[in-house]
Amino acid sequence: MALKDDLNSEVVAIFKTDWKKRTGQQVPEPEDIALGNDAVELDATVLYADLAESTELVNDYKAPFAAEIYKTYLVCASRIIKAEGGTITAFDGDRVMGVFIGDTKNTSAVRAALKIDYAVTKIINPALKAQYPTSTYEVRQSVGVDTSTLFAARTGIRGSNDLVWVGRAANYAAKLCSLREGIYTSWITSSVYDVMHSEVKITNGTSMWEKRHWTARKIDVYRSSWQMTP
Repeated sequence: MALKDDLNSEVVAIFKTDWKKRTGQQVPEPEDIALGNDAVELDATVLYADLAESTELVNDYKAPFAAEIYKTYLVCASRIIKAEGGTITAFDGDRVMGVFIGDTKNTSAVRAALKIDYAVTKIINPALKAQYPTSTYEVRQSVGVDTSTLFAARTGIRGSNDLVWVGRAANYAAKLCSLREGIYTSWITSSVYDVMHSEVKITNGTSMWEKRHWTARKIDVYRSSWQMTP
């Protein structure tokens, strides 16, 4: 059978086959879900941590230097996500996605966002300057956090597949990173802000967040320049 015929039959089967859905109590692994129309639904909070201006980094600097920037940022972000109880579900070049579940998922994800910013400004950049004192490069980044019901399905082909996360939180968390502005590196939706604990909202009576309106999505979001020590 020609490849064209294989593709046609697989596409038709995907559209025609009924979905088998179940509610998840933990973040699934790819092997937990069948490759067909099988899915796990769960209420979750998604964090995206994104290295800013990576195109300029790879264009203007040598590959080993750029790789060190990628590695230090993703190592710090990943370790913080896991330390806060999140599950790392994807790496996409210069960014990492973490999924949080449970009663304190929003607070944990926001705390991770504030700790990632600390790691960049207080750990990575000082170490970078110490190693390369003549370099003017400075690591910049942003983190987006949203919460919603997620639909986790397995996509790809046998031997080459992974989970795809379908739902508002996965999409919005990634897009929130593009709102980074000046010192404001942490961006969350009002759905997250409204339910997260006061420990990541207020410090000594001062709000850690500034309300903004996301015109493109017609929703309120919050931004912060505050940090927390890992």
